Amino acid sequence: MLVSDLITDEIPPLKITDTVEMALDWMEQFKVSHLALVSNRQLMGVVTESDLLDYNKPEESFETAKLPVLKPIIHHYQHTYELLKLMSSLNLTLIPVLDENEFYKGCITLKGIVQNLSNMASVQNPGGVIVLELNQNDYSVTQIGNIIEGNDAKILSLSVSSIPDSTKIEVTIKVNREDLSRILQTFGRYNYTVKASYNYGDYENDLKNKLDEFLHFLNI
Repeated sequence: MLVSDLITDEIPPLKITDTVEMALDWMEQFKVSHLALVSNRQLMGVVTESDLLDYNKPEESFETAKLPVLKPIIHHYQHTYELLKLMSSLNLTLIPVLDENEFYKGCITLKGIVQNLSNMASVQNPGGVIVLELNQNDYSVTQIGNIIEGNDAKILSLSVSSIPDSTKIEVTIKVNREDLSRILQTFGRYNYTVKASYNYGDYENDLKNKLDEFLHFLNI
């Protein structure tokens, strides 16, 4: 999954003419502790709730207020794992996303990440996960489906993401079987590269470890 798959337009960015007081109101409304500050599609940075609460002139606009800003950089074509790493390291509840021209494209919230990852992984359903690496031109969802269904299994979810600086892609498949041995053997016979595989317990633990880094920020 790429960063672009998680972008939301539900939370607008702040303008430099907006006030500190308005930003705090938005943070309360949208249940975030960070907001993007944008001027003419250029990202000025990310303001934090703690800094705004400490500022003693809430009526001032960001144009005149002397406030520190963070400037986390993530682009829409990067992989979700890079997004998770950046948000975790900076303890962010919201992160702005830039396009290939370095213009503001939208934002991603922490709550949105958790919801999307949970949906993508079909975490409510038991099964196993297989990660394939292959050339873009070799990708055939029909063949992959036939291999899995030929081994008496069903696809619960499937996602495709590009590998940076490569012509290869990564295909993550969740199936409704915990025993993946027959499916993996068949992929091997068709010369697929299996990058990783997990049974239900291993995958749930791996996903839980990633999400636990974020859940303590959420009031859910």
